[in-house]
Parts: sequence; structure tokens; C-alpha cells
Amino acid sequence: MGFRNPSNSKILSFKYALVGIATALKEEPNMKFHFFVGLTVIVASVLFGISKQDWIAVIFLIGFVISLELTNTAIEAVVDAFTDREHPGAKLAKDIAAGAVLIAAATSAILGFIIFIPYIRTWIM
Repeated sequence: MGFRNPSNSKILSFKYALVGIATALKEEPNMKFHFFVGLTVIVASVLFGISKQDWIAVIFLIGFVISLELTNTAIEAVVDAFTDREHPGAKLAKDIAAGAVLIAAATSAILGFIIFIPYIRTWIM
């Protein structure tokens, strides 16, 4: 058994995580969509000059949706690796994971409207 450098393994963990994010971004259309929407919301946040509290909510919501999309992608990959046939349990796992992303995205959109409507009203008037 060889010596394992703990700091090296932490660096590798970050590397693997970044590779996972990059792979999902390259291969998953929904991840591209969530990143695009997140970037658009960040640009709008800068342009509207949102408050610190609103920034906290916006960044949390973007991270929440993207994290769930990554989790959904991982669940789909694991299920697909173990079966290529229609299986009720596999379908259930994939459907529930996709449902979690849908709920997070819908909730984030609703909260986004609540956050941005006052800024939009001020900008229009």
C-alpha cells in the first residue's frame, strides 16, 4: 500500500468535480439551458443593481437548480449503466429525479419574478 498525499486527493476531488460539471454542460441540453438562464439572471441582476439580500437569493437559487440538474444527470447515468431495458424501478428513479429539477426550476422562476418585479417596475417608470 503506497503513501497517499491527502492534499493531492483533495485537489483531485476538485478536478473530478470540475470535469463532471464540464461534461454535463457539454452533453446535457438541460444543463446548457440552466446555465444560460443562470447567466442571464446574473446579467439582469447586475443591470438592475439588485440588493445584497436579493443577490443571496439569486445565487442560491441558481446553484440549487444546477445542483439538482447535476444530480438528475448522475441518477440517469447510473440507471442507464445498469439497464438498457424498460424497468419500472429505473423509470421511477429517473422520473422522480427529473421531477425534482422541475419543481426547483419552477420555484426558482416564481421567486425570480418576486425578486425582479419591483426592479422592473422602477426601471419602467
